[in-house]
Amino acid sequence: MQTAAVPPADTTIPAREPIARTAVDYVHGYSRREASRLEDQADTLAALLHGGTAYPAGSRVLEVGCGVGAQTAHLVDSSPDAHFVAVDRSADSLAKARARVTAHAPDAHVRWCRADLFALPFPDAEFDHIFVCFVLEHLAAAQQALAALRRLLRPGGTITVIEGDHGSAFFHPDSAYARAAIDCLVRLQADGGGNSLLGRQLQPLLAQAGYEDVSVRPCTAYADRTRPELVDGFTRSTFIAMIESVRNDALAAGLMTEADWDRGIADLRRTADDDGTFHYTFFKATGTRSA
Repeated sequence: MQTAAVPPADTTIPAREPIARTAVDYVHGYSRREASRLEDQADTLAALLHGGTAYPAGSRVLEVGCGVGAQTAHLVDSSPDAHFVAVDRSADSLAKARARVTAHAPDAHVRWCRADLFALPFPDAEFDHIFVCFVLEHLAAAQQALAALRRLLRPGGTITVIEGDHGSAFFHPDSAYARAAIDCLVRLQADGGGNSLLGRQLQPLLAQAGYEDVSVRPCTAYADRTRPELVDGFTRSTFIAMIESVRNDALAAGLMTEADWDRGIADLRRTADDDGTFHYTFFKATGTRSA
């Protein structure tokens, strides 16, 4: 089975309609620290999020919004003989993704393509499977995105979508300041057109976009002192680091005072202490394109 024919990663694909109508700025930014956070997140949660996802040899798989390749590396681990096309609109992210995956799995079958999700340069029914992880929350039109991707699946092909939901975060010791800091990210993302509460909406979004056999599975990340790898890899290095990344924007928008913000972050860090606990739910959905 042949891989999809795509331009090299440094090729810019013209959008079919203005990107501004459908995409929003990535609220966490593109810093080296953010790239490291994404990699920590993917590595820590690989078993939780990628369990049950494996594609047959020769399958044509499209990964949309591959970013720095944090999830791509785990996709090729679980499906070493599948043929992947990884797409992102950021040339810098694609370069980092290519370097990461090449170092991790030099024999992996991956093609890299720079393009916008709403103007993907592929014919109808080009792929057997589509994988979308932590992308829809950053779009102003998630349902339109899912509908646009549906045309790229062959009849009987599947889509897998993974999203978080910041409303699912709860922890001990509880703190109104910590919850307010989390809400700053929720509000900033909403103000920019995104939706960090999207996980709970995956079933209706996929169904309304025309997919059938939609199934959603909650994937719970729970960390306490008996799970030190999750305390460090998820609570500290993934979730708290994500909230910390919007500090300047939250203060500039007047969402919290500097003193209250600092207390909120300190209280979040407290949940990673020996007597703290932290809980968060991701949602993993699958759907099928009918004949």
